[in-house]
Amino acid sequence: MADVEDKLRAVQEVLSQFEHPLLEFSARAHGDSVQLIIHVKNVTVPVHTYYFDLHPRDLEHPQLAWTLQRQLYDCLHDYFIEMFVRAPHTKGE
Repeated sequence: MADVEDKLRAVQEVLSQFEHPLLEFSARAHGDSVQLIIHVKNVTVPVHTYYFDLHPRDLEHPQLAWTLQRQLYDCLHDYFIEMFVRAPHTKGE
């Protein structure tokens, strides 16, 4: 478990470098890996929290900071797309 805790601390250290006015970023141990969590701050409408499991290979990458930044930006894109309550592709649902 110490290995997962070390990876979690490394991810938390990278995440501490990011600050956003609308979103909070955190991480937690999740099985043998680490899970990235994105949560909307001060939301007045129901919006889900976004969870993303980081791959062990990415956690061991020598450039973890760069890899995690790329994944975070990809997750942000996915998260905001998932927030649509209506879009052309959802007609009839």
